Amino acid sequence: MRAAPWLAALLVAAGCSDAPTAPTAPVRVDLSSGWLRATPGEVGMSASALLGAAGDASGIARFKSLLVARHGRLVAEYYFGGTDSTTLFDVRSVTKSVVCALTGVALRDGVLPGTVAPIAPYLSPADTLDSADSAVTVRHLLTMTSGYAWDETTGPDYNSWIVADNHVQYLLDRAHTAPPGATFTYNSAAVHTLGVVLEDAAATPLPQYATDHLFGALGVDTVAWEPLDRGTVNGGSGIALRARDLLKFGQLFLQRGWSADASVVPESWVDSVTRPQFAWRTVVGPLQRVTYGMLWWVSDASPTAFFAWGYGGQFVYVVPSRDLVVVATTDWVQLSEITPTDLAAQVLGVIVNDVVPAAPRPSATSRRPRR
Repeated sequence: MRAAPWLAALLVAAGCSDAPTAPTAPVRVDLSSGWLRATPGEVGMSASALLGAAGDASGIARFKSLLVARHGRLVAEYYFGGTDSTTLFDVRSVTKSVVCALTGVALRDGVLPGTVAPIAPYLSPADTLDSADSAVTVRHLLTMTSGYAWDETTGPDYNSWIVADNHVQYLLDRAHTAPPGATFTYNSAAVHTLGVVLEDAAATPLPQYATDHLFGALGVDTVAWEPLDRGTVNGGSGIALRARDLLKFGQLFLQRGWSADASVVPESWVDSVTRPQFAWRTVVGPLQRVTYGMLWWVSDASPTAFFAWGYGGQFVYVVPSRDLVVVATTDWVQLSEITPTDLAAQVLGVIVNDVVPAAPRPSATSRRPRR
């Protein structure tokens, strides 16, 4: 199996109104309890468009769940292929965005001194580093600019790395093809290493740190992590969550790190990691102007969005101007009838072409500040 590449190149009652009103946006919702439901019309969405999204999703053989939240309410919840609200979905590189959130918490709490901190002091004494390794910082891992020779977009590097005996040393042994900070290269091993750095800095296993500082505050009580060597877990591509809990994670970032009046992830951190960090832009299926933030993908097309993206079409898609969060998951295991890239593009098409247009931007008079 491989982590998500970057591209070069619903059931809640639908409601009977197809001409919905545009309600006042709610204050930040409390994410520690279960989702409150709403019909599409109650949150200003088109019921028929959401039903169309469900139909399109059901026509994609590997599509497994589609959930939509607007104004902090669960509007649509569709499961396919025998899955349901209790299913744990292995969402691959969505894990990276979780590690991003944990990094922000660690920085706020002084567990890490800053993003410019070198990673070397937090690695095992048994790990062997050269001078280039020692120059790698937390920020380099956050922005995929560590400089290591790596190709998991079209090459075998993830598959070779995941079966290694020592996953950190495997990365450190790779040549540097660019100085740290110079070039974007998507690298799951680098983000796994960031998770190892967090574990050491916090003196707490990553799953426990996540429970204590993130998932507990969201009322998320069931999480599975892929185990790796030396008691670590796969911080680059190894988390499984229920779809409603993935939706909570997206809502947390839509709410800029807040759950009601409690700050879970620092607001300034959410703002910084979900804005573009690079000048380049690419196209991902139907989505234009896609680039990278810090362990989040960003599109500054209209409407602007940021999203966590896992291999084979796992998405937590956030559209701030529409007060909208969409979760989509697929069965990515042993894909043969379609490429992971094409499957992701099809799933993203349901989100971008069906769900987002179903949520027109509220008028200025229909919205109020979140705080």
